[in-house]
Amino acid sequence: MASEKGVMLLDFWVSSFGQRARIALAEKGVQYEYKEQNLDEKSDLLLKSNPVNKKIPVLIHDGKPVCESLIIVQYIDEVWSDKAPLLPYDPYERAQARFWADFVDKKMCDCGSRLWKLKGDEQEAAKKEMIEILQLLEAQLGDKKYFGGDTFGFVDVSFIPFTNRFYSYETFGNFSIEAVAPKLVLWAKRCMERESVAKTLYDPKKVHEFVCDLKKRLGIE
Repeated sequence: MASEKGVMLLDFWVSSFGQRARIALAEKGVQYEYKEQNLDEKSDLLLKSNPVNKKIPVLIHDGKPVCESLIIVQYIDEVWSDKAPLLPYDPYERAQARFWADFVDKKMCDCGSRLWKLKGDEQEAAKKEMIEILQLLEAQLGDKKYFGGDTFGFVDVSFIPFTNRFYSYETFGNFSIEAVAPKLVLWAKRCMERESVAKTLYDPKKVHEFVCDLKKRLGIE
């Protein structure tokens, strides 16, 4: 097993991207130091560790920083490779997993943000796009237990942190995710039965309160 000496995560509690790293570390049973970050006044450690993007999460392992959540999850999978593999062994299946994780990365956060930032026709367009995203993901899941089949893996880790924002998406977009993508809702419930997920994800209504407070701070009515 790789050394766990000096494993630290720079993160912010509600970050879906940071939650990916926390779930991956939990799946591997890695002990680490968690350092909550103030994103309004970024710490010297964060700026030093990620001078290019200046964003969380950052995993620091033996003094070496790793940035960007999907890269962090892959790093965790490779370094602590003796337990709970997250990426499939087969090269084609690995490529597919990376594709869908990248799809989540590029689509969910941006579209979700537009749901609560915009109004009128623009919000309706965001709502339509969100439904399309969810239905594409549901089609990819199919009748499988997890996205990778019977094993909780890379796509699940990448996507599950966004499910505690489903309540906000539904509230701002005025639609039901269960109605448009029922299999995703069941998948999310299965994932929540895992200790790594249940101990990482915050209550959806607490997340919604954060989003509402953020709207006020940004002056969005």
